[in-house]
Amino acid sequence: MASPNAIAGGQDGGGHTEHGAATTAHAPAGEVKFPPFQTETFAPQLIWLAITFVALYVTLSRVILPRIASVIEGRQARIARDLEQAERLKSETDQAIASYEAALTEARAKAGAIAKETRDTLTAETERERTKTEATLAAKLTDAESRINATKVKALGSVNDVAASVAGDVVAKLIGSTASPEEIRRALQPAAGR
Repeated sequence: MASPNAIAGGQDGGGHTEHGAATTAHAPAGEVKFPPFQTETFAPQLIWLAITFVALYVTLSRVILPRIASVIEGRQARIARDLEQAERLKSETDQAIASYEAALTEARAKAGAIAKETRDTLTAETERERTKTEATLAAKLTDAESRINATKVKALGSVNDVAASVAGDVVAKLIGSTASPEEIRRALQPAAGR
């Protein structure tokens, strides 16, 4: 069965067309060649390739590549700014840490000085209070000793009177008569002298 191209092109019985004798001479009957491999269309294909290449080159060089370059430059500028800011923040952080450590050292020194001053003040105040208390206790002890001595002297002074009274009562019970206070005192004086 003949193809529609062969009928339309005036195919003779031998399988050759009038116009396509050279086209089908190299290809077996019913086989069509891949268009880029056809030598008749090779020159126009090169022209279209050159036109497409130039159009693609112009599009890339004038539109796409400048946009890509501007994006890359913007990204590099942003990275540079970020690195610069990070370096600045790092130096500020280092300064803040150094300042904090200096303030901490100063605060510790002040706290130590305040603690020492407070300790010295409390020690001095405690010593003053102890001295004052000891003086008060010594005064009270001296006063108590003087009162005890006065009471002792008074008690010893009244012992003779009590002894005389008791002795008078004892003598009165023993002998039945009362002795005079003068006789009792004379009798007790030799006993008190021993």
